Amino acid sequence: MSRRHERRNILHTLVGLLELATHDWEDIPPEIEDPLVRALLVGKVMTAEDQGVRLSVSGCSRLGRRPGSAGDLITILGNLIDNAVDALAGHPPAAGDEPRVEVRLHERESVTELRVADNGPGVPPERRQWIFIEGASTKRHTGAGHRGLGLALVGRLAHERDGTVSVSERAGGGAVFTVRLPGKVSSGERYAS
Repeated sequence: MSRRHERRNILHTLVGLLELATHDWEDIPPEIEDPLVRALLVGKVMTAEDQGVRLSVSGCSRLGRRPGSAGDLITILGNLIDNAVDALAGHPPAAGDEPRVEVRLHERESVTELRVADNGPGVPPERRQWIFIEGASTKRHTGAGHRGLGLALVGRLAHERDGTVSVSERAGGGAVFTVRLPGKVSSGERYAS
């Protein structure tokens, strides 16, 4: 079930690597040093644009290089971005407001923080307690594809790393998803199956 989510993140990372090889992506701050994380962000920017959503990475983002694979980080970040873009595709923001998602990554000595904010419909307070449980979704089930897997995977990986995941309301409307992982994310991570 979660393999579909993982394949999509891997595909976006590969597309991003190809783009990085042929273009200079100034929209991704150079302080995001890991090439796989940069590539994922480039792939997600392109995909979001195709769906009419502006995805930006905060200029104050900082994330060090990760020798080997940044697998769990890519899984978490990719699923949070996909969820935000999907939320905007289903419920555009108020009239005159451009659909947008902002990503901020910050690494300190004791914590790595990932923050994904959107100006979509948000998550009602009564649903925030269960949004990270497998099968839970704020999206209407259309019968096509699986629902309620991406955020469940984010929650599981965060808790496996003794981290936290939360959702709050964005000022002006929308949702803010924040994942905090203790220490710097190790380079020996794996892609979740």
